[in-house]
Amino acid sequence: MNVSNSMSGFHNTVTPLALGLLLVLGCAGEAQQSRDLLPEGTFTPGIEGPATDADGNIYAVNFAEEGTVGRVSPDGEATLYLRLPEGSIGNGIQFDAGGNMYIADYMGHKVYRKPASGGALEVWAEDARMNQPNDLCIRADGTIYLSDPNWAESTGNLWRVTPERQVELLEADIGTTNGITLSPDGTYLYVNESVQRSVWRYGVQADGRLGKRELLIQFPDFGMDGMRCDIEGNIYIARYDKGTIALVSPEGELLREYPLTGKKPSNLTFGGPDGKTVYVTLADRGCFETFTAPHAGAFIHINLTK
Repeated sequence: MNVSNSMSGFHNTVTPLALGLLLVLGCAGEAQQSRDLLPEGTFTPGIEGPATDADGNIYAVNFAEEGTVGRVSPDGEATLYLRLPEGSIGNGIQFDAGGNMYIADYMGHKVYRKPASGGALEVWAEDARMNQPNDLCIRADGTIYLSDPNWAESTGNLWRVTPERQVELLEADIGTTNGITLSPDGTYLYVNESVQRSVWRYGVQADGRLGKRELLIQFPDFGMDGMRCDIEGNIYIARYDKGTIALVSPEGELLREYPLTGKKPSNLTFGGPDGKTVYVTLADRGCFETFTAPHAGAFIHINLTK
């Protein structure tokens, strides 16, 4: 679905200001005002890859300095969680169902694993052919999908790390792959291309390989960064430089946009007591902003309260 084409007739009867309000309000009523979780500058401008553990703690890379991972407790206290090895800088973070943490290292062409048991950080996968591993998502069987942009050439790759830790190139020299997420049932993989402003949907085969690729939605302006799904299969997309989180249906319909104070949202995760709190990392503010979604997030593995 191409947003600019689908809405061309709308512009004939609706003013630009009214159109903007409609996009923000969507089908969910009044626009929410996002809330700050931390003071500006708690994290560096490289804040990225937020993820939620089973206890509701939120993690993101580059806490106070590059090459670190910070942890934010449910009551909002931010502390240093770990330092990556010399020369490594993290980007995407994800937890698997067993509570193990995986960190994409865009400088070292690696994926690190921090065991839930508290063991030492280990290199889970590595391939020198990668441009810069960016974001990742994890299938129920432990398969990892990695986006891998080449910003200089406006291209990108898509990788798979099997449960046996084998690294496989799924697609090469497509658009600038960035945000990546799975549908709640694991049957679709969504990948966005920041420069091309496109979101693609792949069918996921039983063996973890990818099937047919279809264009889900294409935006007429601004960039895109991280993405996550809720339990209903809706996709939340960070609109970098626009300062919103777009909510897109599984059919590719833009339902609404959540406005933020910052203009450079880099990624998001779900959390909170009911799983409906969205935590957004802001590169231009070095902190989190939060808002409430209509549904809980998928793949967050938190212990939800009743």
